[in-house]
Amino acid sequence: MSPSPDTDHHAALDGGLATAPAPDAHGDHRHADHGAGHAGHGAHGGHDEHAGHDPEMFRRRFWVSLLLTIPLVVTSEMVMDWFGYALEFPGIDWVGPVLGSVVFVWGGWPFLQGGWREIRDRRPGMMLLISMAISVAYVASMVTSFGWFDLDFWWELAALVTIMLLGHWQEMKAIGQARGALAALAELIPDDAEVVGPDGGVTTVAIGELAVGDTVLVRSGGRVPADGQIVDGAAELDESMITGESRPVAKAAGDDVVAGTVSTDSALRVRVTAVGDDTALAGIQRMVADAQASSSRAQVLADRFAALLFYVATAAALLTFILWAALGDIDAAVVKTVTVLVIACPHALGLAIPLVIAISTAVSARAGILVKDRLALERMRTVDAVLFDKTGTLTKGAHVVTGVAATDGVSEAEVVAIAGAVESDSEHPLARAITARATAAGELPTATDFRSRTGRGVEATVDGVGYSVGGPALLRELDADVPPDLEAPAAEWSGRGAAVLYLFRGDDILGAFALEDEIRPEARQAVGELKDMGIEVVMITGDAQQVADAVGAELGLDRVVAEVLPEDKDRAVAELQHQGLRVAMVGDGVNDAPALARADVGLAIGAGTDVAIESAGVVLASSDPRAVTGVVRLSRASYRKMVQNLGWAAGYNVVAIPLAAGVFAWAGLDLSPAVGAILMSLSTIVVALNAQLLRRVQLQPGER
Repeated sequence: MSPSPDTDHHAALDGGLATAPAPDAHGDHRHADHGAGHAGHGAHGGHDEHAGHDPEMFRRRFWVSLLLTIPLVVTSEMVMDWFGYALEFPGIDWVGPVLGSVVFVWGGWPFLQGGWREIRDRRPGMMLLISMAISVAYVASMVTSFGWFDLDFWWELAALVTIMLLGHWQEMKAIGQARGALAALAELIPDDAEVVGPDGGVTTVAIGELAVGDTVLVRSGGRVPADGQIVDGAAELDESMITGESRPVAKAAGDDVVAGTVSTDSALRVRVTAVGDDTALAGIQRMVADAQASSSRAQVLADRFAALLFYVATAAALLTFILWAALGDIDAAVVKTVTVLVIACPHALGLAIPLVIAISTAVSARAGILVKDRLALERMRTVDAVLFDKTGTLTKGAHVVTGVAATDGVSEAEVVAIAGAVESDSEHPLARAITARATAAGELPTATDFRSRTGRGVEATVDGVGYSVGGPALLRELDADVPPDLEAPAAEWSGRGAAVLYLFRGDDILGAFALEDEIRPEARQAVGELKDMGIEVVMITGDAQQVADAVGAELGLDRVVAEVLPEDKDRAVAELQHQGLRVAMVGDGVNDAPALARADVGLAIGAGTDVAIESAGVVLASSDPRAVTGVVRLSRASYRKMVQNLGWAAGYNVVAIPLAAGVFAWAGLDLSPAVGAILMSLSTIVVALNAQLLRRVQLQPGER
């Protein structure tokens, strides 16, 4: 919290951001695929039947079925009549029954197995519809081959199974790619780590043998094997795989590092603070897996429609058979019944939502946006106001020198150098800010006899002269008057809420400094982008009103809520909601947790704290507030894709079932089972391709 003008030099400050390791999932990373399973797909209605399936299985069955389907098509009397050629060889009549049986049993086995599972579980759906369609086609063709019936469509059966296998292969491949985010995260952890012993020797151990308290050597270009704290060395770390930020981050002794990040330019020694399930990376894996498996309002709607569609399709198939049989055309009755069952398969419907969930979650994780709750992400598109906590969110939570003034006869450079030397031995945040400014300007003079004066400031000797630095309390103690040439800048700084410190030589004031909690440069862009989206931007802080107003004016905020006690932040959220606003709360600290929980959407920023993460629906791995706009874009794009996919899948069935039943046969519009299978697969492909467009949504900070 930024001090008001009356705040003493050594007032307590709200500073650093804790990097909270989140619990999860991969202990030994070699088993990290644990949660990927089939989360987000098997969990959704009609797609439980894919449990245990993989793209490779569907790929093999597709190619074998395709090779067997080609001779079936070529030797079909219907196809030969179409293209005006004839084939005759011994055993040609057995091509259909033999190859068709192989395709039905081997190629169609996943569908038959899934259909039986749905009957057993009393959850009829897509697989049962497919099973019914190919079984009716197989029985009709087989009895025809024995001369008991005149309805031969072996090639349509084979084409149907082959096309269904192709659709499932592509579906599982797409979902597998989306889930690849989990495997990619697991791959970030090296297999081995180099542990530094008490004697300085280095021993290579398996990653699973690391323990909290071990010191590990991370070589230049190497990955950090576990969460820890740098004890020796300095380097720039590539944290893009965790935060989505492409620029390396400078780290030195005392800084925290996260498992999976890369030391780009120098070796480090890191003391391990978390391993296995307790690392931040493991927590990210858990959140990705949970989000992919989580349901949503759109998914519930899709599941209900898929279950309803089974009964509608079955009733339509029975009605079709009865009506065409009553018209005296048994062949047409069977063909159209099979076509209705084929074209009504809710394949696209079952894929519509799970694929959007899987892809959006994977894309967001790569950008450092970790979705814990799908409903929170869905609600983000409806948010009217984003409420930012100030310290550590819109500001860096660390003070910088924003103004320097000197009296006549002393240059600003001298004031900065002397004050920096006096403050150089102090650990106070304001002292570090002055020292950092002085160090950046050049080499500091040597200070001796350093002494801290609690609540008032510090003093030291520079070049044999005694100096002190302090705020209003020291000013009062020395009964010093602010020189006329410093009054105007000091008043202006105080007016905007900056902390004002003075450099004294004895009782004389030589210069003054303005120190303020530094506003994040990216905060301006975040506020601008949110306002462009039609979202009101509000800041909440415990700081004095003048401090808050100064930050609000600089960032162009719509509202500022100041002087709020930590326990009252959730009340501020409730007041905004009472005004009819849907509120997203962005915070990073323990005292933000109640507000994060009360808000319509809670976003924990900068990895935050354990409590903040548990209270939030979305976790932003970086401290960049621009990531909030990425969440809004993702929410709007995901919802748009869900609605589009549901509309397409449902609309396709509404139009296709009457067409397949022969309602428009009088007008010459008719469908064969094979054409029905092609249209059904095309519907699935449209849904899959539409979901893939989510990968084009720009989520990285600053991208539009």
